Amino acid sequence: MSSHASPDDQRPAGRKPLTLHRLREMHAAGEKIAMLTVYDSSFAGLLDEAGVDCLLVGDSLGMVLQGQPSTLPVTLEEIAYHTRCVARGNRSAWLIADMPFGSYQASREQALASAVALMQAGAQMVKIEGGGWSAETVRFLVERGIPVCAHLGLTPQSVHALGGYRIQGREESAAGTLRRHAGELADAGAAMLVLELVPAALAAEISTLYPQLMTIGIGAGPQCAGQVLVLHDMLNITRGKLPRFVRNFMADASSIDDAIRTYVRDVKNGRFPDPQLHTY
Repeated sequence: MSSHASPDDQRPAGRKPLTLHRLREMHAAGEKIAMLTVYDSSFAGLLDEAGVDCLLVGDSLGMVLQGQPSTLPVTLEEIAYHTRCVARGNRSAWLIADMPFGSYQASREQALASAVALMQAGAQMVKIEGGGWSAETVRFLVERGIPVCAHLGLTPQSVHALGGYRIQGREESAAGTLRRHAGELADAGAAMLVLELVPAALAAEISTLYPQLMTIGIGAGPQCAGQVLVLHDMLNITRGKLPRFVRNFMADASSIDDAIRTYVRDVKNGRFPDPQLHTY
């Protein structure tokens, strides 16, 4: 059985391809940014048509697709492969690709080579975990025309160093480090900043301190500029206990498409995340 629908026929009605400039306009106007992870062409088309603003080819694919215990085994070649798949199905959303563990830590030159591979695969932005040392890598990439999304808080590639999947920034010393790292990444030219498992008050403070950063929360409260979830988590496909910040959007949905559209709508209108249920 084959499908004859062309991806060009699936572009959301009236939606032009999102650009970094357009995302910044949305952020300046106070419109929330809806992001989800995605790993294949079919879901890319579905998410794009449902109005998701940003698609993230996350190294979470190691866990949700490959059955790995963490993101650490994911390779650059695997991210590039899935980025190519997603790029074929996407027509309007902004496409971000994770830089996997070991693909950017050795040197700025290594990071550039890895970022080039992902951009050539179809990414429009790359995501790098960590703060402090990473600021100069971010600057190096941005100066060479590669948009960068930074990632602070719980950084899964550093899960062993962090002592597991724990909330970050609760103590004032840790919160101060996160504030400083966010400022350094903003100064380096990062356009977005994922804040994962960070107290809502701290995420709100960082979002206010550095308005040039589009903060994207995942377990970081409703005051971020946008939200992201792992697709398999919000569709209740992931087995086992899910983090508190995840909401099962399939619970009251008639279809996967309905669940995704509800996610977009609830992010945009501020109904997700719920401060009482999904934040720390």
